[in-house]
Amino acid sequence: MTDWHPAAIAARSPAADGLTDLVLDIGGTPLVGAHARPGQYVRLRMPEHKEALFAIASPPDPQGTRWEFLLKGGSPLADALIHLPVGTRVEASRPEGKGFPLEQARGRDVLLFATGSGISAIRPLIASLRQERGAYGRVTLYFGARTPSAFAYSDELHEWEAGHVRVVRTVSQPGVSGWQGLTGYVQAHLGEEPLQDAIAFVCGQSEMVQGVMAQLRERGVPRSAIFLNY
Repeated sequence: MTDWHPAAIAARSPAADGLTDLVLDIGGTPLVGAHARPGQYVRLRMPEHKEALFAIASPPDPQGTRWEFLLKGGSPLADALIHLPVGTRVEASRPEGKGFPLEQARGRDVLLFATGSGISAIRPLIASLRQERGAYGRVTLYFGARTPSAFAYSDELHEWEAGHVRVVRTVSQPGVSGWQGLTGYVQAHLGEEPLQDAIAFVCGQSEMVQGVMAQLRERGVPRSAIFLNY
């Protein structure tokens, strides 16, 4: 049975086309310090709407009183949360899911894959990697979006790169945007470097996840070195 706790909408802002940043204040509840691993998710609910799962987009923090989320419009609860006034109370569960086993990446090259709102589960992983960057080998983020204006956290990409996280962005539907970067699926841009000893963390829609996993296996990455956050 889910144990529910009160939380309040502390802030909200546009993140990208179809995506919204949402911050919940969990101060004074047992949820403080409950987020233990990047990649974990919580259940949110409110009256008249069924509960739904949302990945925590901020890194674990033992004293943190705020959780960040990246909401994708199109579902009843997400649409309601996007339009609620700041200060509105919702209910949140304790974090669920095994998250990403970052300790298994120590001393190895790290491959991160995310498309669309899936970057919400990878963002706290990047923050955790950067906190102890010297403990890992090369870190590369393969980040895909449907259009150039659909990349969330675009203002953080330079920070990630300055922290020695290589960012490879690709767009699946550039249209007439004038996009000059890479196009197509994220797994199509792995390059030629050896990957056999790398470890991969993946978050996105099922078709993308399966495509990435298949390509990684072709490149010699065993299934035991590929991790999802659920």
